Amino acid sequence: MEFEIGDQVEIIIGRETDLGFNVIINESFEGLLYKNEVFEPLERNSRRSAYIKKIREDGKFDISLQLQGFLHVIESQCDKILKRLKKSGDLYLTDKSSPEEILQEVHLSKKAFKKAIGVLYKKKKIKLEKDRIVLQ
Repeated sequence: MEFEIGDQVEIIIGRETDLGFNVIINESFEGLLYKNEVFEPLERNSRRSAYIKKIREDGKFDISLQLQGFLHVIESQCDKILKRLKKSGDLYLTDKSSPEEILQEVHLSKKAFKKAIGVLYKKKKIKLEKDRIVLQ
């Protein structure tokens, strides 16, 4: 079976390495999910959907848990923040919050968080206060 970049696949999480997690793709192919692109806990032998990010010369694949491409990624990140806000009413994070706080609260990198709150602010869906974010 041939894959193309962006194809959705089923993966099984394997052993954690220095670089990330080895994965089995569609029960047949090997791939790697890089640690710096994982923003949620993963359990070995768990199954989930993922996407082909890169096809390497050695015949293995780089995998992403999110579909690549700015529009899809930013929509997904905005949805994550909005769901969290709808659940709790406000979010005690700002663009000055530490990467660790942001990761713990919304499971996003600081860079992704700042982009998403920028989009939500421009769309007038959130209000940025001195110490928190609230739904508008």
